[in-house]
Amino acid sequence: MKAPIRVAVTGAAGNIGYALLFRIASGDCFGKDQPVILQLLEVTPALGKLEGVVMELLDCAFPLLTGVEISDDPNVAFRGANKAFLVGSRPRGPGMERSDLLKVNGAIFTAQGKALNDNAASDVQIIVVGNPCNTNALIAMHAAKDIPADRFTAMTRLDQNRAVAQLALKLGQPVSAVRNLAVWGNHSPTMFADFFHATVNSVPVVDLIDEAWLRETFIKTVAQRGKAIIDARGVSSAASAAGAAIDHMAEWHHGTAPGAWASVGIPSKGWYGVPEGLIFSFPVVIRDGQFSVVEGIKHGAFAQEKLAATIAELQEEKAAIVDMLG
Repeated sequence: MKAPIRVAVTGAAGNIGYALLFRIASGDCFGKDQPVILQLLEVTPALGKLEGVVMELLDCAFPLLTGVEISDDPNVAFRGANKAFLVGSRPRGPGMERSDLLKVNGAIFTAQGKALNDNAASDVQIIVVGNPCNTNALIAMHAAKDIPADRFTAMTRLDQNRAVAQLALKLGQPVSAVRNLAVWGNHSPTMFADFFHATVNSVPVVDLIDEAWLRETFIKTVAQRGKAIIDARGVSSAASAAGAAIDHMAEWHHGTAPGAWASVGIPSKGWYGVPEGLIFSFPVVIRDGQFSVVEGIKHGAFAQEKLAATIAELQEEKAAIVDMLG
């Protein structure tokens, strides 16, 4: 049997963490032959709740789960971590401005970035799920001076999965028939689900669906899906967010399938005119744990307008926390 990998999860007793842990422990993320040790971080008041989650994990008797550790100290939770899911973040409260939310989370992700820098394994790979995830990832990345920047990613796979599902539903096709649907930009309503380059059964989506529906109904449905779920259930989309985090990390670990793209928020190197250093979602292919941005994609006026809006939002977010970037 392989040696176990250490997987750190923050906010582990929360709704997303709860949905995530059992899938990691069952082998859905890293493979059915890869043992794992879970290293779970929670705030002190939630440690009792987390102990209950651990009881459930143990009661499942997962063959691949070789250890579970819990802590309220990120230096302990990240010790030797090979993979890190940064799920926990402060939610936006009533009357809270977005800039206030960024600053509150800035303190959390600065501390976690430093703890990762000082304690994680040299091969650590990090996904930030806690919102606003692009800018939270930027903060953690800047705080982790010794970890290569490309080890920090933000999750836009939930937007990609939502978009793929909407196209499949519209056409009465399985989601496996939809290929190369890329999400660009921020994980927020400004993200751009690029239907122009997507295909269904190798046929361009724009040849199958009225473009007016794609520009209006499709884009809005994907952008507002999280709010729609809260309106319907009264709580946020924890299970689908956990599923997207699994998809994101599984493809990073195993690589993308031949010809397939993944949407991942990574530090820009100036690709497609995106300012260098912003954590921005691009279509990528993944080989041996390395991201390669898909090159040569042409954007028309509509797409360029969408890209400009999401770039502007990320720049505004960065400006709000620039004093935290050191």
